[in-house]
Amino acid sequence: MRLEQNENRFGHIRSQNVGSRARHAFLAALLFAPTALLWGCSGIVSGQSTQPSPPPQTYNISGTISPVAGGSGATVTLSGAASATTTANSSGNYTFSSLANGTYTLTPSHTSYTFSPSSLNVTVSGANVTTGLNFTATATVNPTYSISGTVSPTGSGSGATLTLSGAATGTTIADSAGNYTFSGLANGGYAVTPTHTGYTFSPTSQSATINGANVPGINFIAATNPTFSISGTISPVAGGSGATVTLTGAAGASTIANSTGNYTFPGLANGTYTVTPNNGGYTFAPVNQSVTINAANVSAVNFTATPQLAHSAALIWTASTSTVSGYNVYRGTVNGGPYNLMNSSLVTGLSYMDTAVQSGATYYYVTTAVDSNNVESLNSNQVTAVIP
Repeated sequence: MRLEQNENRFGHIRSQNVGSRARHAFLAALLFAPTALLWGCSGIVSGQSTQPSPPPQTYNISGTISPVAGGSGATVTLSGAASATTTANSSGNYTFSSLANGTYTLTPSHTSYTFSPSSLNVTVSGANVTTGLNFTATATVNPTYSISGTVSPTGSGSGATLTLSGAATGTTIADSAGNYTFSGLANGGYAVTPTHTGYTFSPTSQSATINGANVPGINFIAATNPTFSISGTISPVAGGSGATVTLTGAAGASTIANSTGNYTFPGLANGTYTVTPNNGGYTFAPVNQSVTINAANVSAVNFTATPQLAHSAALIWTASTSTVSGYNVYRGTVNGGPYNLMNSSLVTGLSYMDTAVQSGATYYYVTTAVDSNNVESLNSNQVTAVIP
C-alpha cells in the first residue's frame, strides 16, 4: 500500500489511496476517542456541589412629619420587631431601612411640639411601607414639664412631703406607693427636698434641671430616724401622781405622771428640751429641768413636789354711818385699780375672806356700801395684802 500526500489550495495535506486497513484504524480511533473523553468528564463531575443561600430580604419604612418647622430635626423611635431611632431630615422625611418582616411602632418626638397621631403601628410583610406613616406636628404654647420620682421603701415614702424650690416653689405629698410629681414647670433649675417625721433621707436633696423635657427619676431612700426618750419620777407619790409634765424645746408634748409619779416622753430626736411639772396645790423643785438628748435615752429627770400652804387675805372694815343693805368687795393687782368685784352677793357683815390668792402675789382691795335702793357709795380707802 502506498500513501501519497497532496497539498490543496488551502495548504492542507490530504491523503490519497489510503488502504482499507488504515481507514478502519482511523475510524476506530475516532469512535473510541469520544468515549474516553466522556469517561474523563464523568470522573471530574462525580461529586455533589452546594450553592450558598441568598441573604434574607429586608425592607424600608418611611414617612413624613409636617409642617417642616415641627418635622425637621424631629426624632422618630422605632420599636417592636426591632428597635432604632432616626432623625427626620430638613423636609421632615424619615426612613428606617433593612427591616425584616414584622410589626413595628413609630413614635415621633420634638421639643415644644405635640404629634398627631402620637404613634403609629405598621406591619412589614414582604414589601416596603411608604404610605400612611405621616405625622402632624403642633407647636405647644408655653410648654411645661414635670419633675417626678419615688421615695422608697413604700412604707417610709408614703405620706412624705416633697418641697420644690428654685425656678418655682411648691410642695406635694408622696402617694401610697411613695411616688410624687411636680407638674406644670417651665424650663429652669430646681431642687427637691423630702421630709417625713421620724425619717432621714438619702440624698437629703437633689437638683433637677428642666430643659425641654420631663425629668423623672429624682428618687430618695428613707431610713427610720432613731428616737429616744426622757423619763423621770415626781415624788412623793401624793404630789407626783396625776401631775402634768410638759415638754418644750426641740419638740412639744405633755404627759400625765402615773400613780407612782413616773412619766416618760418617747419618740424624741436628738436635741435640747425643757421638762416642767405642774400639779394644783404643789410646788416643785426644781421648777423645771433642761435635758439634752444625744443618741441615747435620758432617765432620772426627777422632781420633788411640796404641798402649797393655803393662803388667804382677811378683810375687815368699819360700818357705814348710813343705813345700808350690805357691802361689795373689790380686788385689783395694780395699785390704784382697776378693781374686780369679788363677791357674788352683798356682804352683810363687816369682814370678807379672800381664799383665791396666789403665793408671792400682791393684791389691792377697796369696799363700797350699797343702800336699799341699790345705790353704791364711793370706794373706801385701799388696803394692800402681800401673800407670802
